[in-house]
Amino acid sequence: MTAETSWRELMPLGIAGAFVWGLWLYRAVLSRFAKPVVNNYRTTVSVVVPAYREDASILLDCLDTWLAQDPTEVIIVPDVEDTEVLRRLAQVQDSRVRVLAFEHRGKRSALGVGIRAATSELVVLVDSDTRWEPGLLAAVQMPFVDPTVGGVGTQQNVYQRRTSVWRRIADWLVNLRYYDYVPAMGRAGAVACLSGRTAAYRRAAIEPVLENLENEFFLGRRCVAGDDGRLTWLVLASGYKTVHQSSARAMSMFPSSFRAFVKQRVRWSRNSYRCYLTALYKGWLWRVPLVTKITVLQILLTPVTMGMALGYLVFSRLELTGRGVVLVLIWLLVGRGIRGYSHLRRHPQEVLLLPLLALVVIMISLPIKLFAFVTMNKQGWLTRTSNSIGGEGQDSSSLGGATRVAAASWPEVQQS
Repeated sequence: MTAETSWRELMPLGIAGAFVWGLWLYRAVLSRFAKPVVNNYRTTVSVVVPAYREDASILLDCLDTWLAQDPTEVIIVPDVEDTEVLRRLAQVQDSRVRVLAFEHRGKRSALGVGIRAATSELVVLVDSDTRWEPGLLAAVQMPFVDPTVGGVGTQQNVYQRRTSVWRRIADWLVNLRYYDYVPAMGRAGAVACLSGRTAAYRRAAIEPVLENLENEFFLGRRCVAGDDGRLTWLVLASGYKTVHQSSARAMSMFPSSFRAFVKQRVRWSRNSYRCYLTALYKGWLWRVPLVTKITVLQILLTPVTMGMALGYLVFSRLELTGRGVVLVLIWLLVGRGIRGYSHLRRHPQEVLLLPLLALVVIMISLPIKLFAFVTMNKQGWLTRTSNSIGGEGQDSSSLGGATRVAAASWPEVQQS
């Protein structure tokens, strides 16, 4: 009788769990069937790089990886006060590099300057601390053979992930995104956010919407961050497709400290709420394929769904005994381990990080997202300021002084 009551009491949690797992399985399966586009399509490409208080050594290292892939031009838009960056760029002897010093009014303003100066059919937007793996530029052009494709996202990972436990955690979360979620949306032609770390656009698709990118207001305040999500939805709303090209691989700097990791997640969560609530309000969300609708709604409702599940379990049904606590921990770790398969099959030794990852996921889903929701209209970059060089926990010193792309690091990159 006790067992029967227990099962009945846990039934609501079981139904909710089955629904959430069903959504995860749906996207994971669709992602497994997504394949990169392969063809010989090539055209002219302008690389646009907004740079604000960037570590000059990191920027120059990244520039080497962009130029090595023979773009038509590289347009770098540093702030007028970034004297060291301007000095180092002045020493670059390559006619493809154009430097447009500009008084930044946020990243979007710098993007506007660079995009308007671009002369090529395609524009690739790149963060100033992102390196390209060989073959990225060729691969990212291939989906544009379809004239309905307006934007193409890239496969991404964390640069020198082994230098910090927080970079390892970030890389795990990035792998979940780019192996289990984004390919499913890309297969349907509607990736909800083409990450600004490296994304390619048809110039004809983004020039008409630049004004809406640069001058977005949310509840009366000018938006500073969230440029990539905003541009993605402007392209989708214009009738173009946004797709994912897994064979185009980029490596980005991520924070090495817990403090900077949290700040970055707060900023991203605020951006997501503003971006997706705008898409919902304007009706754009209802015009995209089902898998994208599901993904966006789940992102918006994650604090609600996870909070209800944990609250129901802890406050209503969990016996505060050693056995009860152990069962909950097993439930959390096994579930997270299954969802982390895409990462663990590439880095099986990191199963030891599973408890930390589970805590981080709960932290992101509840306190961080709830804080971000109630402060979503607070604008700011958080990890990059006018009186510092490089993002917090993302300058060359956080790599132990190693800013050159070492050949020995590429085998690990290929596994990520």
